[in-house]
Order: sequence, then structure tokens, then C-alpha cells
Amino acid sequence: MLLDGEEWAGRFETFQREAWRLETLPEYRVPQEAEEIRDFLAGERIDPHAYSNEYTDDLKRLRGEGKSKGRVHIVTRPLSDYLRYEFMYYQPHAWAGEEIRIMDVTGRRNPLEGVQDFWMFDRSEVVLMNYEPDGTQTSREVFAGDINPFLGYQRIALAESMPFLEYVKG
Repeated sequence: MLLDGEEWAGRFETFQREAWRLETLPEYRVPQEAEEIRDFLAGERIDPHAYSNEYTDDLKRLRGEGKSKGRVHIVTRPLSDYLRYEFMYYQPHAWAGEEIRIMDVTGRRNPLEGVQDFWMFDRSEVVLMNYEPDGTQTSREVFAGDINPFLGYQRIALAESMPFLEYVKG
């Protein structure tokens, strides 16, 4: 089953404990971000200490309700322009409560090679994120099979990664 619009947004409203994502690409082409990326490449930066928006407010609300939202992003250095842009937002998102981790596979074997991006909700539903090689999203689809491999991917990703704020300090 393909997900879009309200049906997709509803997943983030109805999860009970955890929404978790694996990100595997060095770039995601999101039309709404194009202008911000141009500004970033031109030298503009947000103040992470002053940054707040609907997303950070929602992260704080979720944390207050005892829910968690997290992700592991697999990266290699040097970071792409997109990743440097995304990292600028990861800092205030982490401060607001998102559990962001980085799995840097520079110079080592990627233990999740070939695993595609996905979201997992309450460790019971997996939504596959389908992308073109350039990072353009083509669809989101509810995975109908056994989710145990995805639980294993999450375990590996968490074990092989480090918290974002720790990663950027190093």
C-alpha cells in the first residue's frame, strides 16, 4: 500500500512509543528545501540556539508524552553539501529531543550496505522510502512482510553509530 498526504502524516500522529528512521543517502532532493540549500551554500546559517519551528515544538511535545523519534544517518566523508546543510538543522532537532545518530562508514565496510531507507513505527510497522539514485523520492509504501529483518537493521544501526552531538564534536 502506497502512502501519501494525510495517510502518511497520520503515521506521525498515531504512533504510540517510537518513530524511527534509517537514512542511507548523501542527498535528498526535497523541492521545499531548494531555496534554503541555495542560501546555505551562499553562506547563510541558522542560529541553532535560537532556532525553533513547528518540528522542534512537536519533538518537545512527543518527548513530554514519553514518545521518541529518532534516526540513524549513514554517511561517508567528506560530507556532501546536502549533509552539511542537514547537519545544521540536526543540532536544534537533537536539543529538542530527536535521537539522531550518525553511522560514519568512511574507510570501513557498511554493515547495512544495500538496505534502503525506511521508517519504523512502534517496532510493528515499516514504511519503505523509495528514492531515485539522485535522492528524489518516488514513493512511500507500507511493507507487508516480516519486519524482523528491519528490527535487526535498527539494532545494527544503533550499535554501529554514535549520537549526532558527539559525532560533530569529533
